[in-house]
Amino acid sequence: MDILRIKQRFGIIGNSPLLDRAIDIAVQVAPTDLSVLISGESGVGKEVFPQIIHQHSARKHGTFIAVNCGAIPEGTIDSELFGHEKGSFTGAHESRKGYFEVADNGTIFLDEIGELPLPTQVRLLRVLESGEFIRVGSSKVLKTNVRMVAATNLNLIDAIREGKFREDLYYRLNTVPISLPPLRERKDDIFLLFRKFASDFAEKYRMPAIRLLPDAQHLLVEFPFYGNVRQLKNITEQISIIEHEREISGSVIRRYLPDADMARLPVIYKGIDEKTFASEREILYQILFDMKKDMNDLKKLVYEIMQSESFDSEISGKHAPVFQKHYQDDQLHQPTNIPPVELKAKENINIEDTEEVIEESLSLETKEKEIIIKALEKYKGKRKQAANELGISERTLYRKIKDYNIDY
Repeated sequence: MDILRIKQRFGIIGNSPLLDRAIDIAVQVAPTDLSVLISGESGVGKEVFPQIIHQHSARKHGTFIAVNCGAIPEGTIDSELFGHEKGSFTGAHESRKGYFEVADNGTIFLDEIGELPLPTQVRLLRVLESGEFIRVGSSKVLKTNVRMVAATNLNLIDAIREGKFREDLYYRLNTVPISLPPLRERKDDIFLLFRKFASDFAEKYRMPAIRLLPDAQHLLVEFPFYGNVRQLKNITEQISIIEHEREISGSVIRRYLPDADMARLPVIYKGIDEKTFASEREILYQILFDMKKDMNDLKKLVYEIMQSESFDSEISGKHAPVFQKHYQDDQLHQPTNIPPVELKAKENINIEDTEEVIEESLSLETKEKEIIIKALEKYKGKRKQAANELGISERTLYRKIKDYNIDY
């Protein structure tokens, strides 16, 4: 079957050589049982290729199951994939088959494979190597004959370096790699896709299809489209519904194109977990360290004053030994480049305002509030960016803004 017929069958739009190469690899590997890893940015259309592989394989009459690993909670992912026995956990009122058992003699597509927790990765590796798995809460080994296709928009090599993905699983999945190009590397396909989407939405909403004027075509082709085909489709749908004029100029389409420098989607929400609280503790620890540094700087300043030629002899003689002991004790735990100097009685210095040096509030809440305000000021009130700077979740930042009555 030639590539053109495959594109027509699966609704693939584009003439990019990179896209054609990816389709060709998928068709060649389909008759085998080799595992395939599809990589590419979010929105490039990775979900179509497992279907191409399945439909051109000897398993095409078997079950095809697509699983989004990032959408299943970590606590239930093992049960979803491998099944569970009755009573194996709270709420398990009856036994249940997992996806690998249901897809026996078929194909299973694991999307966002990089989101799998490490314990599940170990189980998955065993399935790949021997076809064996165990239901949650069972000790009986089951067998499955399933073809596995995985996809990710993450750099798994970086995930391996960070200890978030198993290296042996990566090489087992990556037997045949297929890399899909981002839309900005398929500039000749952008206008073709736009016309297809415009036609589809015109039929869906029963209205004339929108058309792009030359200046609008130029803007569309030059836009980077970090959201790829999915972003282009959304923009086309917005313009089709909102604009009354069917001929779209450059000035009109510019209103629908976001700032090219904006943060790339999708944004991963970390949620409230132990990592979030660990980040908050790190902030408090940093505040404490800064306070200690400020106190040491203050002691250093007073120590230097005590060495000055005009230091009052009576005050020096009374307090110098005690202060020198505290200062030198600090230096044992936090060495500095200041050489030890013997204290001597000095004279004629007015120290009436020395107490003002330590007027700064040492409250942890005050320090934390100041840091949050500085972060909000730095990003001009953009709370998502401020939360990232502080190392806490956006939800936590909202709560602290409310608790501290910060006007932002």
